[in-house]
Amino acid sequence: MTTSTIDSRTSSATTAVGLALAGLVVATWLAVHVSAIFLIDWTATWLWLAAPVVVVLQCWLSVGLFIVAHDTMHGSLAPQSPWLNRAIGCFCVFIYAGFSYDKLYENHHAHHRHAGTADDPDFDIDHPRSFWPWYFKFFRHYFGWREFGLLTVAVVAYLLILRERFPTMLVFWALPALLSSVQLFYFGTYRPHRVDDIPFADRHCARSNDLSHVLSLLSCFHFGYHHEHHTAPWVPWWKLPAQRRSTINPEYSKVENG
Repeated sequence: MTTSTIDSRTSSATTAVGLALAGLVVATWLAVHVSAIFLIDWTATWLWLAAPVVVVLQCWLSVGLFIVAHDTMHGSLAPQSPWLNRAIGCFCVFIYAGFSYDKLYENHHAHHRHAGTADDPDFDIDHPRSFWPWYFKFFRHYFGWREFGLLTVAVVAYLLILRERFPTMLVFWALPALLSSVQLFYFGTYRPHRVDDIPFADRHCARSNDLSHVLSLLSCFHFGYHHEHHTAPWVPWWKLPAQRRSTINPEYSKVENG
């Protein structure tokens, strides 16, 4: 889809809201990251009662980083400013796990072109029903030597800076990043594209979950409304619930657009 096509479907108000939400996700992730790793004195035993909450929050925000970057891959975050769109995407995937934006971009668009086939880089043709074999293939495909090298440099830098505080980096960055990869894969790839006894509705080979608005947000920033995403990839993540409602009930779309 061309940028001009996206521009015609994305108002300036939608762009402003998308950028504000993206800024909120990134700023909150950075605030939690810096505070948990560098500022909070975790030697107090009672503080560790809050540690699981911080890990869960940072896991969810890490999912959010990736979803923001995902919108940039479709040009829907800032379609009128391609350089800003790309810069935000590059920054999000870099701080998430040192990923290459260009590699993710190419693979994601290949996924949309060849969903559920042997040419789909996100699909495991050998294990279309099995979670863990598919996840490990998915992980190995995206986490290569480049990512390993960059994260090794980051780990060494954190070790030199933090010294005795170094374990906080493992708890509040490495662990949430790893957990978020499982969360993203389960809700954004495995569940929507898993082969089961019910055939897919169309060539997109994708289905949507039936979670409520709140649970959908908490699970994967609405990325579980996956069929709607495949049929309308220019729709930003925060508008997917409305897109799903309009798909299920066309009268809703008339009211929204009226």
